[in-house]
Amino acid sequence: MVVSADIRNRIADDVMVVPIFSHGAIGPTHVRLARGSGGIKKNSVLFCEELTTLDRDFLTHGPLGAPVASEILGAVLRAVRRALGETVPEPA
Repeated sequence: MVVSADIRNRIADDVMVVPIFSHGAIGPTHVRLARGSGGIKKNSVLFCEELTTLDRDFLTHGPLGAPVASEILGAVLRAVRRALGETVPEPA
């Protein structure tokens, strides 16, 4: 899942991504992604502690689907912050 800002995506040679796996336990740095969300074909898990970059040339086909819901993006950003060692409470 691409998580870098759109402006960065347009200027940089790479994009920041959180890898998506088809299996994995849910936890403080893992976020469930339901089938269909963002165009994903299977229920999956985002491993937010594995934030990395990919060269834009790997993304030749464009997005799989529409952007994920803001709640999912918020959960991913909280999980990335937790992976970096920040204490992040759940939203009210």
